[in-house]
Amino acid sequence: MSGTNGAGGAGGTRAHRVEAFKDSLRSGELGSLPVLLSLASIWLIFVLLDEKFLSPRNLSNLSVDIVGTGLIAVGVVFVLLLGEIDLSVGSVSGLAAATFAVLNVHHGMAEGLAVLIAVVMGAAIGAVHGFFFAQVGVPAFVVTLAGLLGWNGLMLYILGSSGTVNLDDEGMVAMLTSHYFHDVAVAYGVAALGTAGYFLVSLRDARRRVAAGVPSRTPARIAVRTGALAVVAFAAAFVLNRFQGLPLALLIFIAVLVGLDCVLRRTTYGRMIFALGGGVEAARRAGLGVVWVRISVFMMSGTMAAVGGLFLASRVTSASQASGGGNLLMNAIAAAVIGGTSLFGGRGRVWSALLGVLVIQSIASGVALLGIQAAVQFMITGGVLLVAVVIDSLSRRAQKAHGRV
Repeated sequence: MSGTNGAGGAGGTRAHRVEAFKDSLRSGELGSLPVLLSLASIWLIFVLLDEKFLSPRNLSNLSVDIVGTGLIAVGVVFVLLLGEIDLSVGSVSGLAAATFAVLNVHHGMAEGLAVLIAVVMGAAIGAVHGFFFAQVGVPAFVVTLAGLLGWNGLMLYILGSSGTVNLDDEGMVAMLTSHYFHDVAVAYGVAALGTAGYFLVSLRDARRRVAAGVPSRTPARIAVRTGALAVVAFAAAFVLNRFQGLPLALLIFIAVLVGLDCVLRRTTYGRMIFALGGGVEAARRAGLGVVWVRISVFMMSGTMAAVGGLFLASRVTSASQASGGGNLLMNAIAAAVIGGTSLFGGRGRVWSALLGVLVIQSIASGVALLGIQAAVQFMITGGVLLVAVVIDSLSRRAQKAHGRV
């Protein structure tokens, strides 16, 4: 009898979970499911067309290629959480790269100091944008569009007639994307540390929620999620170790994502950003520092644009008039949106930048391997972006219908 009850209880629990999942879908709580399905589909298509797509060399190069644009996309996520946009990130990234290159190469300034000046300049530019938006009341679209033009012009002025400044191949900035940890223990160690950290943090959060009397994940769900993360992390470590090992650039990118994810989800400042994205007037009435939060978010966007620009310059070991141009701006914004950050504000995570830029760069990598024209890449990326925005809109409509917005 007890065995029958146990089986019935287990079946009831499973039925409850299935019903909860269906309810989440109906109410627009899709999470990262759409982008994960998109990424899996893209990888499957390209590997069927060319098996080299999943080769250790290509995946290792992919893991480095995503970093520069991904870091810029992280800053864009912060701005999108307010329901705003920053069109200047491409120009700011190019200006930061040019500033570093000229100070270091032409004026002989130490790399560390030149990097610091470039990053601080990015933060200062973000503060200027934020001031005009939050204090003066100029729409963010207009302010950052002016920045797109103005900072690009300043970059061209700084580079001067030469147009291109080559970086030291053995320098600190160049090593950001060229250095690999060849010892296999490093990649596996990072995978183990990340998995263990996720498990312990999730378990602690669940216990706190139980103590507070609010719904929480069961130990079984935490174990399943940890197992899935372990599979992905150790598989990635295995593939990277088959080529040159763990790239320093990827390690830095993951560390930034973990740190900023903690800022958004576990600090008062992060909760203020989500609250402001959910409704400006409600946040103001709650006593939140609306002006300060808005300025700080644009400062974050400018800072991450500068950091991303340095990584992009590191990848090509130069800063030129093309830095920050091309489709960089569109890719950074598209990465944040495709990854699941809402254009309407109030919903998203910094991990959206990783997922979104993986989708975009996977398309670029697959198209390059197949020797297809770049025009096809733009069309595919545009289609994926449109689907992401449609899903975002439908999700928001479903949430309104269920009273969750």
